[in-house]
Amino acid sequence: MRTWREMRGFPLAVQLLLVNQLGVNTGFYLLIPYLATHLGENLGMSAAVVGIVLGVRNLSQQGLFIIGGSASDRLGARGVIIAGCALRTVGFGLFALGDGLAVLLAASVLSGLAGALFNPAVRAYLAQESGERKAEAFALFNVFATTGALIGPLLGSALLLVDFRTSALTAAGIFAVLTVAQAMVLPAREVEPSGNSGVLGDWREVLGNRAFLAFALAMVGMFTLENQLYLLLPDGAREATGWDGAAGIVFLVGTVANLALQLRITKSLKSRGDRARWIAVGLASMGLAFLPPAVGTGVVPVLLSTLLLYLGIMIASPFVMELIPRFGRSELTGTYFGIFYVVSGVAAAVGNAVVGWAMDTGDRLPWVCCAVIGLVSAGGVAWLHRRGALPRAAEVAERSHA
Repeated sequence: MRTWREMRGFPLAVQLLLVNQLGVNTGFYLLIPYLATHLGENLGMSAAVVGIVLGVRNLSQQGLFIIGGSASDRLGARGVIIAGCALRTVGFGLFALGDGLAVLLAASVLSGLAGALFNPAVRAYLAQESGERKAEAFALFNVFATTGALIGPLLGSALLLVDFRTSALTAAGIFAVLTVAQAMVLPAREVEPSGNSGVLGDWREVLGNRAFLAFALAMVGMFTLENQLYLLLPDGAREATGWDGAAGIVFLVGTVANLALQLRITKSLKSRGDRARWIAVGLASMGLAFLPPAVGTGVVPVLLSTLLLYLGIMIASPFVMELIPRFGRSELTGTYFGIFYVVSGVAAAVGNAVVGWAMDTGDRLPWVCCAVIGLVSAGGVAWLHRRGALPRAAEVAERSHA
């Protein structure tokens, strides 16, 4: 109930974007986690071909975030969000209707490009529309996103009892509904020119912001460790219990904690010190979360790890999203989000490769690697904060009134 009361305090456009994120994650997670199984078992594709299809989807999204961010600044976030959801409708529809490699590759490209468009655009729009309450808006954004990430796999598992095509068409239908809702509800906003000669000028300005790039690199810990919710922690839960369904407990515990605590944590910490300090604390919590399974065995250390990891995400993530636009001019908010996700995504891919290697090497090593990654990232943010390279709370308040 608290979540809904907080949500109603925002403009209608923000409310729609929150529900939109619930739908986006529901549609995504009811399909993508089961795509590899469909390609390999149902269509008889080799592991190499499955890897190519999945890799193309991921590369299309991660590599093109900068395009979506720039399009948001140049064309307006509303149109880019709508176009992204429409493209994902088509992409997921192709997964349902096509069996050939060419069609599946096209579906991967379209669904990946869709995410590259609407992900930075949604965050830019949310930052612009939420005014001084950015932290609370992004906290709610996390709540809806986490809930969708829980509902999606559960719904996908049920729909797979029919067949994969039903699951894919349902996911496409969710994105189609979101596309129509956005077109009807999201108000168009006048696009403020950046003053640069073109998109390349925008990129040069953002990439020339050394403090921002250092911050993006320091955030590798958050993205790498978040991904362990889908890799290391479910694997640890299965090993501890001997039950494949134990992976679902990880998501259930995190979702319940997120619903109960996210808004309380963000509102409590918002008025207590600089944002960067709490980001560093959140990253440290994410790193320390991996120590219990490193020193103990059984399901209890894994559940404790899950709770600490979600706690760290809840502390850090809203303030990270709030801070990103503060590094530069509001006319380049989308570009800042786009480049942030490209830089952090590439760095996190390297981090995930390290964790994957560690999982093949030893039982304790991956947990230790994750702890080190989180603590190093926390130290990086703390160092940038001590040097005065990051926007401070007073500066945030001052700019929000400007």
